Amino acid sequence: MLFTIVRRGPLGLSELAALEAMNPTMVSRIVVQLGELGLIKRESQAADRRAATVTATATGRRVREHVHRERSRALGEHVQELSDGEREALLAALPALEHLVELVGERPR
Repeated sequence: MLFTIVRRGPLGLSELAALEAMNPTMVSRIVVQLGELGLIKRESQAADRRAATVTATATGRRVREHVHRERSRALGEHVQELSDGEREALLAALPALEHLVELVGERPR
């Protein structure tokens, strides 16, 4: 959820629930926890105090970047274990994979 907030925020809670394909009550619970950890900031909307918007804090963005770097490093190590042919096939598939990421990012789940 933090990745979504960093990438797509600021977000309303209902929009976040739709993007994450989660129950709004569960999203609210997770938002509270992320807020308590200082990773996101929740702000009530002036027009409707019941509605809230969430944004990532600087700490939340740093955590997301750290996790992203670690994932990339670990994936890179595993890619090195592939054969030359497997790495070439993976490289050839990258345009299709990038297109898939764009499609997924355009639509809520």
